[in-house]
Amino acid sequence: MRTNIKAQCAALALAAFATVSAQAAETLNVVTFGGAYEAAAKKAYFDPFTQATGVNFSLESYDGGLAKLSAMEQAKNTTWDLIDLESNDAITACDEGLLKKFDKKTLGNTSDFIPGSISDCAVASMVWSTVYAYDASKLKTAPSTINDFFDLQKFPGKRGLRKSPKGSMEWALIADGVDPKDVYKVLGTPAGVDRAFKKLDTIKKNIVWWESGAQAPQLLADGAVVMTQAYNGRIDDASKKDKKPFKIVWDAQVYDYEWWGIPAGAKHADTAAKFIVSASQPKAYADLSKYIAYAPPRKDAIPLVDKQRLADLPTAPDNFKRAIQINPTFWADNADEINKRFQVWLTQ
Repeated sequence: MRTNIKAQCAALALAAFATVSAQAAETLNVVTFGGAYEAAAKKAYFDPFTQATGVNFSLESYDGGLAKLSAMEQAKNTTWDLIDLESNDAITACDEGLLKKFDKKTLGNTSDFIPGSISDCAVASMVWSTVYAYDASKLKTAPSTINDFFDLQKFPGKRGLRKSPKGSMEWALIADGVDPKDVYKVLGTPAGVDRAFKKLDTIKKNIVWWESGAQAPQLLADGAVVMTQAYNGRIDDASKKDKKPFKIVWDAQVYDYEWWGIPAGAKHADTAAKFIVSASQPKAYADLSKYIAYAPPRKDAIPLVDKQRLADLPTAPDNFKRAIQINPTFWADNADEINKRFQVWLTQ
């Protein structure tokens, strides 16, 4: 019976977007974070949709944020049909009317989705994590905790960090002794913000900043840093596909959902919505994990993931012992203020 129900659901999902198959010339303009994730999404999400419907994709990469989307919407000249978003941007974009509301009913039975992975305007595309990594061929002693990232005496050398306070502030507090479960309670106070910046001060002169996800593994490969903050999928990709001797330290990993959203002024919004339904099927999520080490936000996708691959995902039990989930509401509410202070701090 369960097999029949799954087959029926799959058939309904195909029927939901099969009507666009006649529009073979239609092209969805999609913006993502590029790199290894975009390549994996192409194999798991975009190519199967093209094969099923004839719809093509024009891909553009960016480093996140809502400035360009907001400008396009204000000018009433939106060229994007689908956007790849971090959680706080998905919340803010929805609140500010930059995204269309998403009809959750089109997804069918959503009981197996991880709580919080479907919002009013967006659907999670995967679970990813901010970790730090090092080149095992260059370190005699392996770092194992977030404290090691901040310990310049034990592990001298440069550190790579994303040029953003998000993730780094959380790490700074944990390395300074704050329990992971209390991070946002502390960071939500002026004293907590001061404390995080003070801890970052201890490694500031040794920081090499990066902005796009592809830069982090490149910094390691070039020997420009001893260890670097990075997206787990980028390091896994470099390790497995490029045979780089990189190792991930999962302690204090900061995990988050990635989201698909449709700009309010999208010219192909209906087709974009049908794509989201297609990309949110268990098999599609499992296929993504095959190509990059990001986890499915649907429980029914887990049995479809190769057992050996499960160990590489952020949600694997051994990797999840001191994980913290990014608090998107905190960052949606406080990003502007903390970012302003961060920009001043960079110049000091």
